[in-house]
Amino acid sequence: MTHAFFDAFIAFGFMRRSLVACLALSLSITPLGVFLLLRRMSLAGDALSHAVLPGVAVGYLLCGMSLLAMGAGGFIVGLLVALLSGWVSTTTSLPEDASFAGFYLGSLALGVTLVSLRGSGVDLLHLLFGSLLAVDNSSLMFIGVIASATLLILGWGYRALVTEAFDAPFLQVRSRRLPRLIHALFLGLLVMNLVAGFQILGTLMTVGLMMLPAIAARCWANRLPWTLALAVVIGMVSALLGLIWSWYQSLPAGPAIVLTATLFFFVSVLFGTEKGIFPLVKRVKPTR
Repeated sequence: MTHAFFDAFIAFGFMRRSLVACLALSLSITPLGVFLLLRRMSLAGDALSHAVLPGVAVGYLLCGMSLLAMGAGGFIVGLLVALLSGWVSTTTSLPEDASFAGFYLGSLALGVTLVSLRGSGVDLLHLLFGSLLAVDNSSLMFIGVIASATLLILGWGYRALVTEAFDAPFLQVRSRRLPRLIHALFLGLLVMNLVAGFQILGTLMTVGLMMLPAIAARCWANRLPWTLALAVVIGMVSALLGLIWSWYQSLPAGPAIVLTATLFFFVSVLFGTEKGIFPLVKRVKPTR
């Protein structure tokens, strides 16, 4: 039974490459989803995942299916949209989610239009939903470098990111610019990982792997380190089970992974010990 479970990964190199790419991406993108959850910016990841599409489309139009060109274009445009949204929210009375919505809707329409100028429907589907089973060694290297850099930066700036998420006024006492710098660094990491994810899951599916494990983990854990660790585990297990499901049922790999993460989300919402509707273990409130 164990051999049948892992038979596809043993026999086929493209399945192994797909699994390694998803595991590496889960290691870096799910902690960012947890921090988005703490900042009450869960839908900002969805907005930015659409915002990278025009940059990816420009890279595609100029250099074809070049990972470097599309990645650089997506990172530049995604970071620009994030910074512009923050600037609009600070200079007007609009909340940040409203400015994100305005920019990402226009970016999505622009990206689809650009791809349609020279590309086909297949190219558009590749950019929107990825091609997980076509991951090559260069894509693996690209994802590995971004995942490693993200983990190093998160480890280096962990305390600052946590403080900025929970108590931004405290940082403003020390320096008025410090919260903005930390926020910009976080958005840069977010865009960088979304650019890494578009190659395997597409611009529409990547945010599913980022947010669903984070929300599921929050339903089970109340401490931030445990939430981060559990989100990574749920993301990796979702990737493994989703790939196996897609292989034996002939389903698209990316949506199968996100659907698996959705099942974890529903189970966690129903039975999570911290936020579940019907918690498996009821917490005992301390008496005074």
